[in-house]
Amino acid sequence: MLAKDLLPNRLEALKKVAAQFIQGRPNDRIGLVEYAGESYTKTPITSDKAIVLRSLRDIKYNTIIEGGTAIGMGLATSVNRLKDSKAKSKVIILLTDGVNNSGFIDPKIASELAVEYGIKTYTIGLGTNGMALSPVAIKPNGSFQYGRVQVEIDEDLLKEIAEVTGGKYFRATNNKKLVEIYDEINKLEKTEIEEFKFYNYEEKYRPLVILAGLLLLLELLLRYTIFRSFV
Repeated sequence: MLAKDLLPNRLEALKKVAAQFIQGRPNDRIGLVEYAGESYTKTPITSDKAIVLRSLRDIKYNTIIEGGTAIGMGLATSVNRLKDSKAKSKVIILLTDGVNNSGFIDPKIASELAVEYGIKTYTIGLGTNGMALSPVAIKPNGSFQYGRVQVEIDEDLLKEIAEVTGGKYFRATNNKKLVEIYDEINKLEKTEIEEFKFYNYEEKYRPLVILAGLLLLLELLLRYTIFRSFV
């Protein structure tokens, strides 16, 4: 995710676009799952966008979870978080820049779980076609040494996951394409809002009716008393 085929690198480009996507979905409940050689829930499903955005900003390269790409684990963890949701539309955006080479859950099994719970999965392969400037070693001062590395993304697997779950596969080869992909997903997954309007009517005619009645009574009283001789 530190390859520089997207600027300034894949991870930072993704975080920027994902943040814009989250901010554009004010009525959705959103969670984050982070995965490499294994997976864990970064943020549970929540409607608090501030928490999700803060967690997204905090994602960075670290050694908390072992290296590798456990696509099946990442998808399975996401399904587990969504399966009990009562929402009419349950969606996972599964993004990877590699091939499944870690974890003990097969991606196809995870996709079957998504189908069982009615969860649609959009898959994104992140990375250019061909070679990309990527970290190949760590220097004594802790910084990365970069070199040209062949980009490997299991597109057939990502296409299969998207197809069986009713989603769609995308390939983000640059920053512009990544923005376009999230825009398209945003349009495809419009949230339907059921709006209820309540009207509170305050009746204001009653005092006027009472006043009119009193005036009629006064008119009758005056007619048959003080003004009786003039009638």
